[in-house]
Amino acid sequence: MKKDYKMIVLFILPCVITLLVMYAYPVVRTFLMSFFSMPNITAPVGEWEFAGFGKYEKIFTSTTFIRSIQNMLMIWIFGGIITLALALLFAVILTSGIRFKKFFRAAIYMPNVISAVALATMWIQYIFNQQYGMLNSLIKFFNGTPINWLATDMKFWAMLGSFIFGAVGYYMLIFISGIEKIPQDLYEAATIDGASKIQQAFKITFPLLKGVTKTNLTFWTINTATFYLWSKMFSPVDTEASVVVPVMYLYDTAFPSRGSTGADPGAAAAVGIVLALIILAVYLLMNKVIKDDEVEL
Repeated sequence: MKKDYKMIVLFILPCVITLLVMYAYPVVRTFLMSFFSMPNITAPVGEWEFAGFGKYEKIFTSTTFIRSIQNMLMIWIFGGIITLALALLFAVILTSGIRFKKFFRAAIYMPNVISAVALATMWIQYIFNQQYGMLNSLIKFFNGTPINWLATDMKFWAMLGSFIFGAVGYYMLIFISGIEKIPQDLYEAATIDGASKIQQAFKITFPLLKGVTKTNLTFWTINTATFYLWSKMFSPVDTEASVVVPVMYLYDTAFPSRGSTGADPGAAAAVGIVLALIILAVYLLMNKVIKDDEVEL
């Protein structure tokens, strides 16, 4: 018995050490940093000065941080509704027995294979470009006036639309995996009882996808909270308020650009803690609202 115990410990120990070093330590250090002032992010603990909740007060009184939270909420709400609705729609269609479903699955998922940088560049240069972009070419074809899609008042929605295009396929595959696990006997019985495809979707498919929907919502929340690359691609030089997000604000606070004020790693750490708490709150809320055991097979 002791030999088995030692063997179990030997197998688990590398994983535990890795977890503590690569995850637990950075989380604890970041949490502690949010209560201190320091000259730079690599400063030794001896140079830290206790600031209490001053860093949290600083970020919540910053108009840029408040705007970044607003942008993140808009991405989460509007982007989430459109992305998950389209993903669910495509998943239902592609599991309904249509022809060439493998081709359509691959085509819809294809943007996830392409580098996000390349995908964002494609949208900026070939879709939204005011002179030769596809959208303005279509507008000119119908004798309309070209629109500056990358202007300040349009840039956020242009960024969100291009991000949704690249995200739908990922969530679609998760919905498809959930739909394919539903026993076909249920659909056959419903068909015999005279239920239409729409009735089957609302009475069988959607209720039995609660667990998968919760998973997608969790992934979407994490992706929204860590949203950075697309924002940076649409604002590559100076951070613009129209597309700023919390992670971008965090980076600019920890590593300010040349000519900006000094770095404030403590405030950047506070932003990270706030984002982690937001994700945790959304996760707990979804577990409270969406219960897997409400529907039994």
